Amino acid sequence: MSDEEDHFESKADAGASKTYPQQAGTIRKNGYIVIKGRPCKVVEVSTSKTGKHGHAKCHFVGIDIFTGKKLEDILPSSHNCDVPHVNRTDYQLIDISEDGFVSLLTENGNTKDDLRLPTDDNLLTQIKDGFAEGKDLVVSVMSAMGEEQICGLKDIGPK
Repeated sequence: MSDEEDHFESKADAGASKTYPQQAGTIRKNGYIVIKGRPCKVVEVSTSKTGKHGHAKCHFVGIDIFTGKKLEDILPSSHNCDVPHVNRTDYQLIDISEDGFVSLLTENGNTKDDLRLPTDDNLLTQIKDGFAEGKDLVVSVMSAMGEEQICGLKDIGPK
């Protein structure tokens, strides 16, 4: 054995995959699916009968959970498709910076400063107005496939 230690340079993350496979025929409305590389919430599923070549087809209509765009895909029901790991986490809002980033308090007491204000105008004004009034606000952050975005707001009373 040599006295040298082997050092491996790795650009990979901890091995947790951004998606997992699921049979297309088992995905239902209000579930999640990856369409054209984007994480989507399924709003409509229709299944055709088996044809001459033997595969029933599933037609998915999904709304991108980050951009709100409508996407569609058709897959054989027996084939696997990617389903994103979608997490929702609540953080307390500490500060809003001038450049549109928010400062959030995590459960372990650290701050998270890498999130932008949401693009949804309604949610944006609720957050800005509530913060200006000095309310204690808790924002819901949805994360999937390496992206994160503020998707909800709760008012937990005055500071």
